[in-house]
Amino acid sequence: MYFILYTLFYLLSLLPLRLLYIISDGFYVLAYYVFKYRRDVVSSNLKIAFPDKTDAERMAIEKKFYHNFIDTFIETVKLISASDSFIEKHFTGNWELVNQVYDSGRRAHLHLGHNFNWEWGNIVLGKKTPYNFLAVYTPITNPAFEKLFLKLRSRSGVVMLPSNKMRERFLPYRNTQYLLGLVADQNPSDPARAWWFNFFGKPAPFVKGPAKNAIIADAVIIFASIKKSKRGYYQAIFSIAEEHPDQHTEQELTQKFIHYLEENIRQYPDLWLWSHRRWRWEWKEGYEEVGSA
Repeated sequence: MYFILYTLFYLLSLLPLRLLYIISDGFYVLAYYVFKYRRDVVSSNLKIAFPDKTDAERMAIEKKFYHNFIDTFIETVKLISASDSFIEKHFTGNWELVNQVYDSGRRAHLHLGHNFNWEWGNIVLGKKTPYNFLAVYTPITNPAFEKLFLKLRSRSGVVMLPSNKMRERFLPYRNTQYLLGLVADQNPSDPARAWWFNFFGKPAPFVKGPAKNAIIADAVIIFASIKKSKRGYYQAIFSIAEEHPDQHTEQELTQKFIHYLEENIRQYPDLWLWSHRRWRWEWKEGYEEVGSA
């Protein structure tokens, strides 16, 4: 099954990007109008996040999101045959900030949200930094897709750590100078073991791991966001969030990230993964105290 999937996607990836975007537009029509893929989830999330916007304004964000969502998948397929120079032309960033931290001799933890297109960013960062780049990811249930995406994501030497086996896979690198990449807005599997904060005014759980691990490692925390200048062109924006995380609590660091994430989403609302069920859990008595981001 993997070889069939790889062959089909490889042939598709050989098409020029402009033709792939025509295909993407076709898939957009199917996903949005025909199959209505997760439209109820997306619409509900947007109403929570932007209650002051009109229905028309939220609808405009929703449609742009679906275009970006489908584009990201098509762009990931393009990775199969795209050269490093092609990807680096289409995805730029202030890599020098990350490398300045490396030159200081410190480890670093990179925290970002589900912003498009993180797949291209993962590849380019692996080429642009001297760090031993470790990226935590959620395994895909389908074995063929898991093998394909793992191949693509690690093509530039990035070490992929599955989230369900992170501790054991991380052990060989714990004493090295590494850069650990974490999508820090993951929805926790157990809301009772999460930090709860008001996110866009409604309580939502956030995983404890990113802040906790940064404190343990005393690693410089770098926040990252992605903006899209035009179709097929992205820019990563890195900033130092905290140089000494061991001087802060997990709650303080998590709250700082949530504030950063919310501001970034407000600035580029169509680039966040709204099909991600951020508010799937409801607050219950006994959960960690709700804080304000």
